[in-house]
Order: sequence, then C-alpha cells, then structure tokens
Amino acid sequence: MAWQAECNCGQLRAVCVGEPDRVSVCHCTNCKRRTGSAFAWNASFPAEAVTTTGERHSFSRATDSGRTNVYHFCPTCGSTVFYDVEMRPGMISVPAGAFASADFPRPTVQVFDQRRVAWCIIDLA
Repeated sequence: MAWQAECNCGQLRAVCVGEPDRVSVCHCTNCKRRTGSAFAWNASFPAEAVTTTGERHSFSRATDSGRTNVYHFCPTCGSTVFYDVEMRPGMISVPAGAFASADFPRPTVQVFDQRRVAWCIIDLA
C-alpha cells in the first residue's frame, strides 16, 4: 500500500509505502500553532519508505524537550507536508490530514495530553 500526502496546491508531495510505524495525536502548543487546530494528527514512517517531490522550504524549531524538529513546507501555499523529529532518527513524520484519506489508520498514541483542550476527547481504542 502507498499513501500520498500533498500540500494544498499539489506541488509538494510525499509518497509513503507501507503502514505507518506510529500514528499519533499531539496536543503540544507548537503543533496547535502549526496546524491551527486543537491538536495535530501525525503519521511516522521509516525514511526509506518515503519519497518526496516538489520544491520545499524548511523551518527548524526547538521543542519543549530541547530537541529540534525540521518542518518541510510548500513555498507556494505554505502547507507542511512532512517533517523530521530529532527524537525519532530515521523516521519521517507526515501530518495525517495531508493524505486526505478517509481510510487512513486511526491514532494509537496521544502525547502532551496535559495540554489538551478540555472539550477534545479522542478515543484511542
């Protein structure tokens, strides 16, 4: 199985082969700011399973734990299509919404739950 993620204008893409190693929901402040939502829904794949095409810009930021994440986004529409998390070397993370698939696997991990907005209840069962 191959999953294709793309930006809003379609010029930056990431094709991920196989099932993700991890599908998570993150409630950290930086993910909320990156997505403009109450949380981020993310999928992580081994780097060798991901092929990217298109022009991209990158932005690095320090996390709350002092590590670095590098976000790769479309210079035309600004959508983040994939990113590298220092804490998970050899993996590439993709915002799961970029796959635009109703069949994409549900999250099994939730992080920074202490920063979750009170009305947001996610069933990981």
